[in-house]
Amino acid sequence: MKNIFQKALKNQDIKAIRESPKSDLHNHCLMGGKLRYMEKFYGKKINPFRSSIQGIHSINDWIVNSYRPVFDKTGAFGEAIAAAFLQAKSDGVTVLEMSMDITIPGLLNIPAEKVISALQYYHKEMAPKIVFRPEIGLARNQPVGLLLKSFEPYVDSRYFKSIDLYDDESAQPLQNFTKIYRYAKSMGLICKAHAGEFSDAAFVQQSVEVLQLDVIQHGIAAAKSDEVMKWLAKHNIQLNVCPASNIALKRTKSYKTHPIRILYDNGIKVTVNTDDVILFGKGNSEQYLQLYKCGLFKAEEVDEIRKNGLLP
Repeated sequence: MKNIFQKALKNQDIKAIRESPKSDLHNHCLMGGKLRYMEKFYGKKINPFRSSIQGIHSINDWIVNSYRPVFDKTGAFGEAIAAAFLQAKSDGVTVLEMSMDITIPGLLNIPAEKVISALQYYHKEMAPKIVFRPEIGLARNQPVGLLLKSFEPYVDSRYFKSIDLYDDESAQPLQNFTKIYRYAKSMGLICKAHAGEFSDAAFVQQSVEVLQLDVIQHGIAAAKSDEVMKWLAKHNIQLNVCPASNIALKRTKSYKTHPIRILYDNGIKVTVNTDDVILFGKGNSEQYLQLYKCGLFKAEEVDEIRKNGLLP
């Protein structure tokens, strides 16, 4: 039994790979489902995402112009959550950490208690066997006052297990978010933030130090600095990496050239995650297979990375 996943990789058996337990620890809830699911609900085609430039701005443009109109249809919020749980279940995910952007429900006039009820309902209905660790999502491009005001009812609910900060890494100084992160830490939340997705290696270490992070989302720029990688390994900072996302957003050319290999070789604990399935179209099973097929990792090494995400 213990080598079923490795055997599936070597046989390039995607069905068997999907059946193996895995985690997804970097997943933005409302974009975690498949595009065709949301198209079926919407009753119209949704323009697929295509990035013409490196950076996060192409995603924000797609959200505003192609995805936001979907949420004018009654029930879209719940359907997007359902889609994310169904995608995770279909990919054999047994541990799911999925963030809810706390300002979006405000835009849709959905109070925090209804957001929590929706997450609880669709978890139970769609994927009750998944260990679900809901996450509070914060966008860096929003005013800190608005984030703090929106944040409080979510963290005070004691339902959420972690916090993540994302969007343009240069939008605001890290110090602007220390009050939120100190509060989150005092409430026992695991503290995460996107860093090193488009910024440099120094920003990865700085993010950990300033925000007292437990985990980095992406962090791939750290591969450019031996010193930073050594520091991350020493402090046991896990990187939740998203290869399909990095390739689609032109951060790296291919699986073969992805810096996850360098990070792994330098003793950093890495995991593989989806980021936004609706954008990038890849579950973790496909990503594991590609990392193996391109020769970047041996089957035993991919299995180690898979198991990293299943650890407590």
